[in-house]
Amino acid sequence: MIGSVIGDVVGSIYEFCNIKTKEFPFFDKRMEYTDDSVLTFATAQWLLDGGEPANYYYRFGSENECPMGGYGGRFQSWLIRSARGIAAPYGSCGNGSAMRVGPVGWAFDTAEQTLAAAERSAACTHNHPEGIKGAQATALAIFMARKGAGKDEIRRAMEGQFGYDLSLTVDEIRPRYSWDGLDGNLEASGATCQGSVPQALVCALE
Repeated sequence: MIGSVIGDVVGSIYEFCNIKTKEFPFFDKRMEYTDDSVLTFATAQWLLDGGEPANYYYRFGSENECPMGGYGGRFQSWLIRSARGIAAPYGSCGNGSAMRVGPVGWAFDTAEQTLAAAERSAACTHNHPEGIKGAQATALAIFMARKGAGKDEIRRAMEGQFGYDLSLTVDEIRPRYSWDGLDGNLEASGATCQGSVPQALVCALE
């Protein structure tokens, strides 16, 4: 949780103004927590208290209306519909499902439990197969690292179980990557799970 929030805060001012160097101020007075921290807390509360994850995402999202950067447009619409009692998943493959899933990787004793909970955490909003897969891959990688798996073992699991291509290095990704995805592939833009989770895994594993 602490690492997730630190990463969110440090990266908050670069989300829409990307940099391609590690040489930047680690803390800046403009930095704040974003919607991703809010919904990560919601995931943790769900795991502690039980029930339906959607109820926690609605409550935390409604009670924290204006985090830095705001919520995605489709999630905002989901909050409005939820207030009217007509919430339904909206088929998103956005990387929000992966952003908020971190606590799931710490909560269970088996990979199977971790994958099932990651799917539940995603499917109430991000029920596109890629949205679910991104959440599951992120949670499983955290679970495996917590259980002592090495980087090569985690890499093989991500490639074999989820079909992610992790063959590029960070130095190879950096010049080719932007908000529009790797080489401008809009179908896998940087806002989607399929366009950002593999690259994030490479960063973590390298």
